[in-house]
Amino acid sequence: MPRLSPRLFDPITVGGLTVPHRLWVAPMCQYSSVDGMPGEWHLVHLGSFAIGRAGLIMTEAAAVSPIGRITPDDAGIWNDDHTAGWRRVVDFVHGMDGLIGIQLSHAGRKASTYPPTRGRGSVPASEGGWTTVGPSAVAWGPFTPPVELDREGIARIVAEFGDAAARSVEAGFDLVEIHAAHGYLLGQFLSPTSNLRTDEYGGDVAGRSRIVREVVEAVRARVPSEMPVVLRVSASEWVPGGVTVDDTIAALHLIDGVDLVSVSSGGNNPDQAIPSGPGYQQPLSRAVRAAIDAPVGVAGLITTPEQAEAALGAEDTDVVYVARQFLREPTFALRAAAALGGELAWPWQYNRAKYVESIP
Repeated sequence: MPRLSPRLFDPITVGGLTVPHRLWVAPMCQYSSVDGMPGEWHLVHLGSFAIGRAGLIMTEAAAVSPIGRITPDDAGIWNDDHTAGWRRVVDFVHGMDGLIGIQLSHAGRKASTYPPTRGRGSVPASEGGWTTVGPSAVAWGPFTPPVELDREGIARIVAEFGDAAARSVEAGFDLVEIHAAHGYLLGQFLSPTSNLRTDEYGGDVAGRSRIVREVVEAVRARVPSEMPVVLRVSASEWVPGGVTVDDTIAALHLIDGVDLVSVSSGGNNPDQAIPSGPGYQQPLSRAVRAAIDAPVGVAGLITTPEQAEAALGAEDTDVVYVARQFLREPTFALRAAAALGGELAWPWQYNRAKYVESIP
């Protein structure tokens, strides 16, 4: 059987960073931190993807402040101890010739919630919860309504993103991603269903995207010019009156300083009707890719090497993010290379277990 010439294993340059291939690990919350600290779990969890030769590994959402955590068990990067904790992970990944990026996040009105092991809903102060903030005092479904941010509060959060970016550089990360998707704070500002403001941070697309522009500018100012800055967006809210892909494209045209756009969807409204299925987000990434100058990435139930390769071949994306399949199979990139005819060097310690051409 003739071998393909897979695009999945072509290198890609994003900003000043060349990544050896286009199969990347998507950010996935682990709910395994104490006071925001990455620990042994993160070292082994993320390190396994480096052993498996993922093109680039993304951390879970790392909160830029204590009240920016989704749950009390979330990771963070708001102090110097966190910087040192992440440095251990980064050093291991680099020691395996891998690349790693950090996702900077603030959960806004979706913060102070229970981790999956403890149920759902808002965590009260008596159990370690806190007062949440948002663009408007509009709750996400059954969660406790947030306090509407004033201009001083917005400026503080913008500065916290900048400080977190500086710590990310100190920790040695290769890339920073700004999380403006899945109904977290920046995504809340982008949506007319959660942002009811009438000042300069609300109203039309230009107003609703103002804080995102300011965050990108603050992050860009605190990282080296060659370091890629990625923006993750929910391109569709999947509810009537919510964000559409056209709104997302309009916002992206107003935002400077982004080297790659990671396209996702949903998360800002419990009434969302997501047409879930393999590749369900690729029509969104295809539309965004056609409308902007920067490369794009996409995730969404991509579980086989052939799916990943087809997404690139269809011009839907420039990078394929994979989440659950990497959890099932940390060496997914090695298997994909064997299946598609790509070239990846195995860790020498694993050479005796190399995938062979007889893989089904």
